[in-house]
Amino acid sequence: MSRITPFASPLLLGFDAMEKTLERIAKGNDGYPPYNIERIRADGASGSPERLRITLALAGFSEEELEVTTEENQLIVRGRQTDSEERDYLYRGIAARQFQRMFVLADGMRVLGAELRNGLLAIDLARPEPERMVRKINISVPD
Repeated sequence: MSRITPFASPLLLGFDAMEKTLERIAKGNDGYPPYNIERIRADGASGSPERLRITLALAGFSEEELEVTTEENQLIVRGRQTDSEERDYLYRGIAARQFQRMFVLADGMRVLGAELRNGLLAIDLARPEPERMVRKINISVPD
């Protein structure tokens, strides 16, 4: 039995890459680390792009243990903690772990920067206003 997806509609042409990206992200989502996405209000300057901020809760991670990259239209945040051999735990409730969290970015989205403060990693993004483009397509009639 074949599976019918929302992207199988004949009205959605060329979205097969988006469908594969969404499937890959859905499979790799274990809920860690928790995150927020917020809209940053513009300071009243007209024409300034809308800004977004992704904040991830990463208590215990240092800057050296984190990596923020963009690949094609994806923002990827990776973290890798290592066990310290110097410590002798009587009880260990905080595990050293690794993670990878991916966010799909719309065309034109730009990463402005990332900042780690008090266990929270804030990544600022700019979403420019899309250009309205109307183009007339000439119709040819064969002789």
